[in-house]
Amino acid sequence: MQRDPARLPPLDLLLTFEAAARLLSFTRAGHERFVTQSAVSRQIRALEDDLGVALFRRAHRSLVLTDEGRALFDAVRASLPPLRTAVAKLRAPNAREVLTLTTTPGLASLWLIPRLARFTREHPGVDVRIDASFARREIDAEGIDVALRYCPATFRDGAKLFGEDVVPVCSPALLAPGRAPLARPADLSAHTLLLISESGGANPQQEWQPWLESMGVSGLQPAASLAFSGYDDVIGAAVLGQGVALGRRPLVDALLASGQLVAPIEGTISSARAYFVLVADRARTRPSVRAFERWLLAQARAASD
Repeated sequence: MQRDPARLPPLDLLLTFEAAARLLSFTRAGHERFVTQSAVSRQIRALEDDLGVALFRRAHRSLVLTDEGRALFDAVRASLPPLRTAVAKLRAPNAREVLTLTTTPGLASLWLIPRLARFTREHPGVDVRIDASFARREIDAEGIDVALRYCPATFRDGAKLFGEDVVPVCSPALLAPGRAPLARPADLSAHTLLLISESGGANPQQEWQPWLESMGVSGLQPAASLAFSGYDDVIGAAVLGQGVALGRRPLVDALLASGQLVAPIEGTISSARAYFVLVADRARTRPSVRAFERWLLAQARAASD
């Protein structure tokens, strides 16, 4: 009797295949599935025998999906998330859904977190977990749903959230009577420049250079510089009156609107970088993730109006 070609293989084999195809390693798939590497190899061989095709090409110290393996991986990757969601709802109908997001500390603290309560009010069953880190997470491999990335403006792998304009900003205290003038680009020579240590360490020119060049003062030397590990710390120092920072708009727009920061020097230039929304392939079928992406883009449009 001929077997039905549409008959599904055992779910355990498909789960092991998905892990091996995603990680391209039987050893790491075994760690994830809590079985040995040899057990993963046997399960993949059993799946290949069941389907009658080779799913992987084994090369020296590498594993590559065949065309048939890639087709199966795409199908399994698209099918498992909604299946898991449906099972979770049946087992725990009142459980809250968790949405994980990774982004830089600066974008998280200055732009995202002040707005996030609006999303949670509109979606009371969804809990957002934020990984604010300088590390570049592998969102599919690490189980993260959404990433907000700071990339060159030519980036094409995600939806553009917003571009970036830069202008010097500082506390109004630096403009008080008796302080050194701060109205022209050349006046920065009498002030402390605030910068991110990753972008130039003790040399503020590297981070500030595009703006200084556009203002015709490329050789300017400040009175001093203070370097911080993250942009949120740079802006925190600016609010406290410790120097002048390059304000990235729209990240600092709320602080400018509240008067905590001012832009004393006319001269805004467009950055060569922008912010983008990336959604993990396995998370795209989740209504909450799609709603969150739409909400982010709507927030960005509203901020630019």
